[in-house]
Amino acid sequence: MGIEKIVADRKAKAYCVLRNEANSKSAKKSRRKQRKMSMVQKLYETCKEVFANGGAGFIPPPSDIERIRSVLDSMTEADVGLRRNMSYFRKSSTDRVPKITYIQLYECATFSIAIFCLPASGIIPLHNHPGMTVFSKLLFGRMHIKSYDWAVDAPLNTTASANDLNIEPAEVRLAKVKVDSDFRAPCDTSILYPADGGNMHCFTALTPCAVLDVLGPPYSDPQGRHCTYYLDFPFSRFAVDGMTVPEEEREGYAWLQEREKPEDLVFAGALYGGPKIVVH
Repeated sequence: MGIEKIVADRKAKAYCVLRNEANSKSAKKSRRKQRKMSMVQKLYETCKEVFANGGAGFIPPPSDIERIRSVLDSMTEADVGLRRNMSYFRKSSTDRVPKITYIQLYECATFSIAIFCLPASGIIPLHNHPGMTVFSKLLFGRMHIKSYDWAVDAPLNTTASANDLNIEPAEVRLAKVKVDSDFRAPCDTSILYPADGGNMHCFTALTPCAVLDVLGPPYSDPQGRHCTYYLDFPFSRFAVDGMTVPEEEREGYAWLQEREKPEDLVFAGALYGGPKIVVH
């Protein structure tokens, strides 16, 4: 019986050693996997968790907003396989208006990840993001961003008379300027919300630049999330009965008028060539 007990004890100890070694190897493997995860994979994983139950009008809680922002803030063009000397960032001599390259990394019903590549002087005209929370990370370059939110308590659509008699009355809506500034990478990620933060914005490339966008949820014509383009006019351009803004504040407001997609706006699709996103 004594010998049997000694043998049993030795087997138990050996089993514990093997189990601990296995756990240690598993932990090391897990740590290696985490270290090897690309930034774009980390972005996908974070968005997948944050927007798991998302939809039109969904705004992630502040802690989740910060999770996505933190990942984007640390990303550069190298993390998505871009180089500044790529043809996407050069204006062709045959292009009257610089062509903008659109690279889709991932899209599902609740979020999308994409890159816009703009040559110098490239413009993404003023447009909206209905029911969306949007993160925009300037990966490199210098860009002017102008954005608006609808003015609170202003009429939804108003036929305004023009202060210039040579201009026909137009259906316009009052908006408040949210951002009107130049940005140079590296800079903080911009975030806009369904009704705040500059839901309608315009990008103008001052130098060749690239913008990484996360939209939650993405545009969807069947679900009524259309991309609408706008013209913007100074507040002094039109007059609306009963609507006044103090003179010292007027530069902070503008009239927006819906328009068709500009005919000279060209988006050229390109395949994503950066680190692979493992979708699950």
